[in-house]
Amino acid sequence: MINVMVVEDQAMPRQLFEMIIKQSEHYKLVYSIESAGMAEVYCMSHQVDLILMDVCTSMGESGLEAAERIKKKYPEIKIIIVTSMPECSYIDRARAIGVESFWYKDLSRESILDIMDRTMAGESVYPLEKPEVVLGLCKSSELTERELEVLRELTSGDSDALIADRLHMSVWTVRSHIKHMMDKTGFDSRTKLAVAARESGIVILGF
Repeated sequence: MINVMVVEDQAMPRQLFEMIIKQSEHYKLVYSIESAGMAEVYCMSHQVDLILMDVCTSMGESGLEAAERIKKKYPEIKIIIVTSMPECSYIDRARAIGVESFWYKDLSRESILDIMDRTMAGESVYPLEKPEVVLGLCKSSELTERELEVLRELTSGDSDALIADRLHMSVWTVRSHIKHMMDKTGFDSRTKLAVAARESGIVILGF
């Protein structure tokens, strides 16, 4: 039997994962927790072979950060990142960490069980493309990587100077990126742009 831990803060998907695992002949549910901050601790106390890890978990804990810690300490544990958020950086970050597979809850055609089977068979399963998000008058694919970085920081509500400092660029460059994004999206204020970005999930600060 393959021992599985579920890290998911939303009740419905967590219960669905639990049911799928319990009904399977090949998998055994050993833990089901809400916060990624505790995932590493549970790996210490029980044999875990596979983790279904959400990105945004309870207590503000990042599943990606937890996955990185676990992969460094327990590289043999396989991890599948599961998320409903279209945040453009998640896939790239998961690959860089060494996470085996990535599954979108609402968009993937394959079932989570199929992804689990393929992952445990040695495959690395990732979406062929990132989700397309509409932001005002443009699509997410029309924004550059640098613009998306600025947009992510813009949702914090911080000043241009603070954003510039964090991204190691000049204030004028930050303002130029914001102006270009406003032109592309059609929003007439940076506040409307930031609110729309936050609500769409195209960028999520802190995870």
